[in-house]
Amino acid sequence: MDTIHLKVNLNFQQLLEMIKQLSPSEKLELNDFLWNDAMEIPVEHQKMVLERIQKSKVNPNNMLDWDDVSKTLTV
Repeated sequence: MDTIHLKVNLNFQQLLEMIKQLSPSEKLELNDFLWNDAMEIPVEHQKMVLERIQKSKVNPNNMLDWDDVSKTLTV
């Protein structure tokens, strides 16, 4: 892997423009790094998700279909 040492102040749009210049394989590598870099989900969030999953199993009729719901949303 090539090494790049930069100390540059960039705004978000400038960063995006730089990323657009990467090859497809470099973009995939960057994506893997961003999403797999020891991302830790707080225990409170994990508990919340598990509780919601349990509630959906107990009362599946309370669940809404995302496709249906998304059609009712306005921007």
